[in-house]
Amino acid sequence: MKLGAIKEEEFENRISITPDTVEALTKIGIEVSIESGAGDKSYYSDDQFKAVGAKIESRKDILASSDLITCIHFPSESVTKELKKGQSVMALFQPVYNKDKVAKLVSQGLTLYSLDTIPRITRAQSMDVLSSQATVSGYKAVLIAASHMSRFFPMLTTAAGTITPARMLIIGAGVAGLQAIATSRRLGAVVDVFDTRPEVKEQVMSLGAKFVEVEGAADASQAGGYAVEQTEDYKQRQADAIHKFATKADAIITTALIPGKKAPVLITKAMVDEMRPGSVIVDLASIMGGNCELTKDNETIVHNGVSIIGNSNLPSTMPSDASRMFSRNILNFLKLLMKDKQINLNFEDEVIAGTCIAHDGEIRHEPTQQALNS
Repeated sequence: MKLGAIKEEEFENRISITPDTVEALTKIGIEVSIESGAGDKSYYSDDQFKAVGAKIESRKDILASSDLITCIHFPSESVTKELKKGQSVMALFQPVYNKDKVAKLVSQGLTLYSLDTIPRITRAQSMDVLSSQATVSGYKAVLIAASHMSRFFPMLTTAAGTITPARMLIIGAGVAGLQAIATSRRLGAVVDVFDTRPEVKEQVMSLGAKFVEVEGAADASQAGGYAVEQTEDYKQRQADAIHKFATKADAIITTALIPGKKAPVLITKAMVDEMRPGSVIVDLASIMGGNCELTKDNETIVHNGVSIIGNSNLPSTMPSDASRMFSRNILNFLKLLMKDKQINLNFEDEVIAGTCIAHDGEIRHEPTQQALNS
């Protein structure tokens, strides 16, 4: 089987396959081809790929001859129009959000593997692209906050007097939130954390942060690590609690997303109005509207002296390690998918069934089908 990794669009610096996984892919029966220059912006040269046995080819040749195409984002129309019936594509399709574009690819007879629908279960952790990339986002969000803040992170004792530590509020203690907590604590900040899931309290406290509890949250244990819709009564108590801590915070990092829905607004304009000038909000939910009422995706705005940063693609800003993790996720999924050096679509396996969203002219991902029918 031939796998072809193509170059991403201009806004993306990562690559889906890195040199350190090529040999392992070869061992399970996969011939690897890389589009010339595809790794340049993530600092993986064509020569590095050649040294481990990958072929360097043009995009035209890769699209014409590969059984499986890998990329990070939904492939552009210039790519998809060249694909033929029977080929497979592996990417972050966000199929509910991109339901119409998915339907068009299905009509071409393509098999689609959406890496963002891999079930978030223990057995699939090594394949979980969303978690690996969220690790990057959580880490980088803190560094961005630090670079925009008007204050130091740690407490400093100087000849000019003592500087008190910065206060961080982190909303959401998933993978990105936990990494943000750990990074903030390393830099010396005092960290308060809000999450609707009481079961994450122990993890939060183990990292040296304070967990803000609001009782009465809906059970999110079956939501795969995401937030779920809450009652109006809970939302009001939640808003009161967040308001109290937000107005004291020097920096806020928000990470709350609900799959297939607009991100919940947790930081209102009124809260921002009461924040100290020079403070910062980094909104990692900006792609779905943002957790802050004022967020604009891929923009930084300043409101009453508060910087509000919406960035939905932070992993692209650390492309070497982000690409390496992404590539290892793909390798681990392909180890499951391959049998006797051929793809074995065993739909009895929940990981394969959850990731293969379309095959043989049929959409297999129920939420996408429901979105198309609505």
